[in-house]
Amino acid sequence: MKVTSLFLYPVKSLAGIPVQSFELDDFGPSGDRRWMIVDEFGQFVTQRQLPSLALIQTEFGSEGVSVAIPGEGTFLLVPTEEQLQVTVWRDDVTACAGQELVNRALTRFSGQILRFVYMANSSYRRVDPERVVASRRVGFADGFPVLLANQASLDELNDRLEHPVDIRRFRPNILVSGGEPWAEDHWRTLRIGSVGFSVVKPCSRCVMTTVDPDTGEKDVNTQPLRMLSTYRKTSDGVIFGQNAIHETPGRVAVGDRVVIQNRSM
Repeated sequence: MKVTSLFLYPVKSLAGIPVQSFELDDFGPSGDRRWMIVDEFGQFVTQRQLPSLALIQTEFGSEGVSVAIPGEGTFLLVPTEEQLQVTVWRDDVTACAGQELVNRALTRFSGQILRFVYMANSSYRRVDPERVVASRRVGFADGFPVLLANQASLDELNDRLEHPVDIRRFRPNILVSGGEPWAEDHWRTLRIGSVGFSVVKPCSRCVMTTVDPDTGEKDVNTQPLRMLSTYRKTSDGVIFGQNAIHETPGRVAVGDRVVIQNRSM
């Protein structure tokens, strides 16, 4: 097996960026989901509530992360010294507010009072201790630093769908090919290039998978979530992909060999 695609998501729930390689640091893939959008109460906001967020493009540049907001322009995201408490799922996190210029543009685009926030190095959000004994941190990702997906599983799902979907619906960091459909259910440890990974739990899926990344609209038939729910529903929910923890810092690249070291029966 090998890595066929890599993705980074500079801002949680905005468009991702396909890349040829990325570094893994203490948070996970470097630069991944260090920015997030919150409402006026500090609650995180995603495509679950606002599917049109899929239309905001992101880019890494020499000065940092930029966002292109339709109808508003392109803005460099710069954290200010203003700190605030924000909530992502069950976690309360200290974050730095983004600049008001881009916050106002986001508010006009969405029709809601929203702002960008940044997780600085000094902020610490721990990975679920019930799943990972070691004290590991994560950015604003839903729960774990790395999301793995299997191309063969996507292909098998698409064989069942009237209208196939692409992998962007599932927002993985690492897409691998060369395995059997749903083999990832049994992965426990693996090595990608020189970096080891431990698989923590299946990734439960939600209505975000129904959002077309090109139109920012939800599928009227709630696909592919409806189809997945007919045969991929477990105690962890409707699942696609696997959450993982990297064992060390390092670099992964498209074309890297993927070796499964331990499997469950």
